[in-house]
Amino acid sequence: MTGRGWRLAHSYAQLPEAFHVDAQPAAAAAPRVLLFNDGLAATLGLDLGGCADADLAALFTGQRLPPGSRPLAQAYAGHQYGHFTMLGDGRALLLGEQTTPDGRVFDIQFKGSGPTAFSRGGDGKAALAPMLREYVISEAMHALGIPTTRSLAVAITGDAVWREGAVPGAVLTRIASSHLRVGTLEYAAVQAQQQEMPALLRSLADYAIDRHYPEARDAEQPYRALLSGIALRQAELVAQWLAVGFVHGVMNTDNMALSGETIDYGPCAFIDAYDPATVFSSIDRHGRYAYGQQPRIAAWNLARCAEALLPLLGENEDNALASAGAVLDGFAEQFERAWQSRLRAKLGLAQRQEGDEELGASLLALMHAERADFTNTFCRLGADAPAADEAFPGTGALFANSEFHGWRQRWLARLARQALVLDAPLTMRAVNPAVIARNRQVESALDAAVQGDLQPLRKLLEVLADPFDASSSDLSFRTPAPAGPYRTFCGT
Repeated sequence: MTGRGWRLAHSYAQLPEAFHVDAQPAAAAAPRVLLFNDGLAATLGLDLGGCADADLAALFTGQRLPPGSRPLAQAYAGHQYGHFTMLGDGRALLLGEQTTPDGRVFDIQFKGSGPTAFSRGGDGKAALAPMLREYVISEAMHALGIPTTRSLAVAITGDAVWREGAVPGAVLTRIASSHLRVGTLEYAAVQAQQQEMPALLRSLADYAIDRHYPEARDAEQPYRALLSGIALRQAELVAQWLAVGFVHGVMNTDNMALSGETIDYGPCAFIDAYDPATVFSSIDRHGRYAYGQQPRIAAWNLARCAEALLPLLGENEDNALASAGAVLDGFAEQFERAWQSRLRAKLGLAQRQEGDEELGASLLALMHAERADFTNTFCRLGADAPAADEAFPGTGALFANSEFHGWRQRWLARLARQALVLDAPLTMRAVNPAVIARNRQVESALDAAVQGDLQPLRKLLEVLADPFDASSSDLSFRTPAPAGPYRTFCGT
């Protein structure tokens, strides 16, 4: 595996030892690669096409590390369902940071590669189905144009892992702009206070600036600029989630990346019928992380981020609180601006006009009342010609609703008041996906893959790679699941 385009650096490893612990991947009995992302490998500058299957299997289970690797587990903390705890990579290893041919830098991380100092008694391994799920959903999000970690490979280890029973073990190779989280800043703040070493927090904040917000270096208040940058990216990210009906599922602070990427695909899913109260996580019994709660939770997480940065935000506590408050107070407006921009685009509306917000809100209320399919409703609105209910499953009741007919006339009148009205269907199809990773399709493909049949999964990945082309898939990929609760589980 010498050469092959590997260019691993280790800037994170240069941080103080409090932030990481060296570790090695566990042995794998019979490794085999199930999925390999050729396109992503090329983007990273990796030339692995001529490798033997056995060599790839050894590589992607950690039996033979890429040249220049220095595997380590990262330390971080997090508020999980509102409760603070010290955490860390209990089953993940950062191999290093790969520089791409065009100069970008990405973390290369194994997930499910064995125990570390942060495993807290766990086996540090991962089950196959959740790793395949992360591969599918992260790549689907990338195809939708949403900032996300990505998946380079999934390999089975040949070992069983014990959950509710024995299931196949697997390792996911994850690619990220970095794995810095709000929880990493929280960890640094606690360590700095407990060890009476304020430089720990500053070193991490400086690293985050260098890695993701270099423009903050020259700001009058660099750490406020850092917080502002994080807030803006989160506002835009959550707006993008809502625009495609995505529910993250577990927006703990350790699952909120400072880079503004979507990270950690556990009990996530896409909504079928529009309902802001939709919850997928089996343990989210009170709807903390429901679809419609995601903006509020992002604001809550940002408040925890600001608390961690307080020692750096002002010369005294009052100044620091004022600085943090100014950033946090602006988040709601930033999110609303990003969300309304996305919603107008979904409706084919050009420059904002008075009444646009009410028009969008009225449609969503009608969709909620009729339990209309979120994705298919916007696709049907953007169709070139009237279509039968069967062509857009889950929309029939809405389009037969007399109140909707009145709304549609108002919408058409609004379109007529803008230039290039004939381009509206074309622009709508460019932002409204025809296909998403629907829960029923994902689960069916995962079940088959765990049983050894990868064909349904490969077909699903092929369709999701071109989500704005309705002609690339048959109707089954656009059909919502029958009404009823759907639950996903934290992937282990």
